[in-house]
Amino acid sequence: QVQLVESGGGLVQPGGSLRLSCAASGSILVTYAMGWYRQAPGKQRELVAVITSGVSTNYADSVEGRFTISRDNAKNTVYLQMNSLKPEDTAVYYCNADIRVNLVRRAEFWGQGTQVTVSS
Repeated sequence: QVQLVESGGGLVQPGGSLRLSCAASGSILVTYAMGWYRQAPGKQRELVAVITSGVSTNYADSVEGRFTISRDNAKNTVYLQMNSLKPEDTAVYYCNADIRVNLVRRAEFWGQGTQVTVSS
């Protein structure tokens, strides 16, 4: 099977930075788009940023200019560099990947989530 393992969350002061990582492992034939979502308490999960296999990127308006998504295809890993963090960025961040497991199966996979808390 496929596993996505996130790391890098934590507590940071407003204006600070964090870097999230998500490594995909297991039965992977091809990794297509990879992305980050977040869910704050009482709110729906929302897209933060996505990067295609061709390294095109797309960001939520709320993080544009502050967050940068990147990927290392050789390591099946996606990163999210978060700068100028605000209290409203506080949420559980989830990694997502569109992966072809074999010739007949392609599916979306999710990580377990990592908490990011922005507070003084």
